[in-house]
Amino acid sequence: MTPLTPSGEGGENRPTGSPGSREPVIALRGVHAELGARPVLRGIDLEVRRGEVVTLLGANGSGKSTAVRTVIGQVPVSGGEVELFSTPRRRFRDWSRIGYVPQRTTAASGVPATVTEVVSSGRLSRGRLGFLGRADRAAVSRALERVGMADRAKDSVDALSGGQHQRVLIARALACEPEVLIMDEPMAGVDLVSQSVLAQTLREQVALGTTVLLVLHELGPLEPLIDRAVVLRDGCVLHDGPPPKAVGQHALPGHDHVHPHSGAEPVRSGLLG
Repeated sequence: MTPLTPSGEGGENRPTGSPGSREPVIALRGVHAELGARPVLRGIDLEVRRGEVVTLLGANGSGKSTAVRTVIGQVPVSGGEVELFSTPRRRFRDWSRIGYVPQRTTAASGVPATVTEVVSSGRLSRGRLGFLGRADRAAVSRALERVGMADRAKDSVDALSGGQHQRVLIARALACEPEVLIMDEPMAGVDLVSQSVLAQTLREQVALGTTVLLVLHELGPLEPLIDRAVVLRDGCVLHDGPPPKAVGQHALPGHDHVHPHSGAEPVRSGLLG
C-alpha cells in the first residue's frame, strides 16, 4: 500500500520520491518479545523507510513501547529479526545515526545536572570519550535553541516543569544530529505550550529529511506529519496504512473503520487510546 503524503506544514520540503521507493532504515521481521514470562509482541512485521514519519497506535499494553524498545535493544527479541540500516541490530554499531526519546516518566529524574549537561550527553554516541569540542558545543546549542530551552541552559533539570523536561530529552536526542528519531509518547503529560514547541520542532526535523518512528496516545497536533499509522493490538499489527482518521468519514471516535486495502477486522477508534 502507498502511504499518504503529509498535507501539513513541512511536507513541501520532504524528500522527493514515494516512501515505497526508499530503503527501510528500520525493519522488524516476525519479531516476538516477552516481558518476564508474558508475550508482548507476537510476530510483528514493520518497516520504516527513509524520510517516513510512522506512528504506533494502540491501547495500553498493546506492545507499542515494547516495539520501539526492541529497535534500540532495550528489550531482547525472542524470535524474528530487527534490522537498522539493513544491518541486523545485534551487529549494528553506528548509534549516532539514531536519536531516542524515552517516555518522560521512565527517564532519569533527580539527577544533579544542568540542562546543558543532560543535552551534552547526547553527543556521547559520537565517540568523543567525554570531551566536547567546538562542533559538539555548537550541536548542543542548536538543539537547545530548537526546543526553546537556550535560556535555561544553566538551570538544573530538577527546576524544570514536565513539559520543559520533555523538551530537554528531545534536545538530547537532537544533539547527536540523528538520521532517525525514535520517540516514545513525546506529548504525554506535556502542557499546551510545550506541545506546540515540540510539534514545531518535529516539523523542522521532518523538513530536514529526518526519519521518525513515534509512539502516540493520539495523533493530536502531529497528525499532519504522519505518513503511516500502525495500530497494534495484543502484540499484533491490526492496521498498517493511512492514519485512521484519513481512512474515511466514519473513522471518528466511537466508530469502526477498515482500511480499504486490508481484509482485517474493523479497527475500533477506542483502541487508539
